[in-house]
Order: sequence, then structure tokens, then C-alpha cells
Amino acid sequence: MIRPTPFHPRTSALNETGLWSHWAGHLAANRYQESDKFEYFAVRSAAGIFDTSPLYKYRIAGRDAERFLGGMLARDMRACPPGHAQYTTWLDDRGFVIEDGVIQHRAPDEYLLTSAEPNFGYFADRVGRLAVAIEDVSSQIGTIAVQGPRSRDLLAQLVPSVASTPFFALTTGQIGGVPVTVSRTGYTGDLGYEVWVDAADALTAWDALWDAAEGLGVLPFGLAALYMLRIEAGLLLLAVDFDSSRYAFNDAHRSTPIELGWSWMFKGLADDDRAFIGRRALEREIADKTSRWRMSGLVVDWEDYDRVYGAAGLIPPKVHAPVHEDWMVYDEAGQRVGYATSFMYSPVLQRHIALGRVRPDLAKVGQRVQLEFTVDHHYEKVAAHVVRLPFFNPERKTA
Repeated sequence: MIRPTPFHPRTSALNETGLWSHWAGHLAANRYQESDKFEYFAVRSAAGIFDTSPLYKYRIAGRDAERFLGGMLARDMRACPPGHAQYTTWLDDRGFVIEDGVIQHRAPDEYLLTSAEPNFGYFADRVGRLAVAIEDVSSQIGTIAVQGPRSRDLLAQLVPSVASTPFFALTTGQIGGVPVTVSRTGYTGDLGYEVWVDAADALTAWDALWDAAEGLGVLPFGLAALYMLRIEAGLLLLAVDFDSSRYAFNDAHRSTPIELGWSWMFKGLADDDRAFIGRRALEREIADKTSRWRMSGLVVDWEDYDRVYGAAGLIPPKVHAPVHEDWMVYDEAGQRVGYATSFMYSPVLQRHIALGRVRPDLAKVGQRVQLEFTVDHHYEKVAAHVVRLPFFNPERKTA
């Protein structure tokens, strides 16, 4: 059964298009108005509000919670003190990624883990005799993402401590008289926050937030705009840019965290004494340099792009709507050296960009490659070059 989120009475009233998608068993607005680009620019130039309630949420608490998570999560949780959050991942025994998510360290022995797919059984089955309780609180908490350069000013009117909350930190307060937790996190690559509120209080918090947003150019935004924002931010999407190792039929559809560009999570691995799931495989991959790919940013050469389409008598398309499918990547000799999984014309960068895997020896910034397009029903190769992710990284995001 498809369920509404705790904010549905308000989001449905704002959704002028009536277009909805299914996300984790919930209705999620595709876009609120005719132009998804209008919503996108609200986030990049003012602020946007997104109902991210469908995320799965697990409360993990108890005397052994840190010890338990230390064995389950690949990134060291001990570097995340109470009052902070951490982007993390969990692996299988062979070092392949099961999923990624954000974990909040809410109190000394209490955490809140989010994920895009259900993971309750996976974590609960591995508690053993540890003093840990795991509770699925997905339906008990509503979440609103407030993203964009005016998000801080908007939220600080309601929760003053937001003004001094660092990147990936938490604060608490009240919105509309109901208690909330605010995390400085998001999925847009911009300055942004997420508001976590009991589901029973969700509409009260939404109404107070919406009233405070008047005059700031704030719009609700849907999945269509979110997918544009996250590609520019270099943020990967499960089942698009990578698959969970649990559901993959073969290793061609599995990825290690190193292949996904998450090496930065393991900079202190040599000094990390945790025996987490997948550690041995991860260490072997790093030591033996057996990574097959490296997730990279690709920027298409606009002159070569125009040349190819011009030669076919076509106007070069510049479509901002993301395309989530495989695009083959070749080297200058015509050998296949990778593939892209997300492609779009970036409105803020005015360039065609793609998230793609490239053979590690070619994943150097500035490396020239060829991206394959279909033009007039046959394949054409267009020049592109490798860039460091994210494509768009405003100083305000972390300032």
C-alpha cells in the first residue's frame, strides 16, 4: 500500500502538477509546478523545501551501540562525537558496498541511521549478545530538507542555534512550539539543513516553517529537481550509479567503496583497529591496487558536441533533465575504459556533465576521453575530460 508522508496534506495542496512518484512505499512529489528547472533555481539562488520523510530511519541505542556500529559500518564512527553526523557505508564480506547512508550521533549511546532501502533485518540480525536495541522509527519521524543559500537565515529565525551549526553537526530547538532536531546535511551540494520532527507534530512544524519562508523566494521542490542538484553535487544515487551487493546478480553490478570514489573515508585505516565487515577485502584491494574503476566527473567538450550534432544537421540538444542509463566511455584509441551512469546539461555550469566510472589509470584530472552518444540512430563519440567531483561546490556549503 502506498502511504502518504506526515507532510502530505501540505505537499499535496502545493503540488499543482499532480505528478507523484513512489519512494520507499510513499508518495513523493515529482515536481510541484510545470518547470522543474524553476524549482532547481530556487535551491541554487534562494532556498527550497523537500519532503525527505520516505527515508528509512533506525534508532540504534545501548551501552554497546558504538561497538556494534564499529563492526557494521566501514567508516570509523569514533570520529563522529555526539551532536554530529557522518556519511557512511556498509559492506559485505567481499568488500562490496551494500548501501550508504547518514548516521546521526544523537546522544552518547544513541544513533539514528538513515538509508534509502530497508536494512532493519540486516542490522538487527547481527546484534548478537551486545547490549544494543534497534528500532525502526521510519514512520515516527518526518523530515524536511531546507536547502539553498537562504536556508540558514530561514531556519535561524526559528532555531537560533542553526546560525552557528557547523557542517554535518546537529542542533535542537522548537519550530512552531514543537521540538525538532536540525542537522546540517542534505543531498543538493549546497548550504542546507534537514529538520527532524515527530510525525505527530509534522504539520505544525511545516506551517511555522512555511510562514517564516514568506518573502525569501522559497519553493517546494520535487524529485526531478533533486536529481539535477545531486548530479552537480557529485552525490551518487543507489540503483542508478551503483547497486547494492545484496541485489546484484554478478560482480559487474557490484562496487567497492574505493571504486565509488570514497577512499577519503579510509584515510586513517592503518590506525583503525576495528574488525568491521569487509575490512580484509578492502585492505587487499588497497594493497594490491585491484580496483576496477574510479568514479569520476566527466565534462563534455562543447565544441566537439556541437560539431557532431551540427554535422548531422541537428541543433545540439541541451536537456537539463538527467538521463540515468549507461553511456560508454572510450580512450583516444577507441578502447572502452569505463561507463557513465548519470548525464545532464547543468543549468548552473552551462555544460554537459556525467558521473562515470573510468579505469583508475585514466581517472586523472584533465584526462581526455570519449563519451558515446546516439545521434541519428548511430553511435558517435564526443570528447570529454575528467574532473574532480563535485562539479558544483560553493563555499557556502561548508562555511
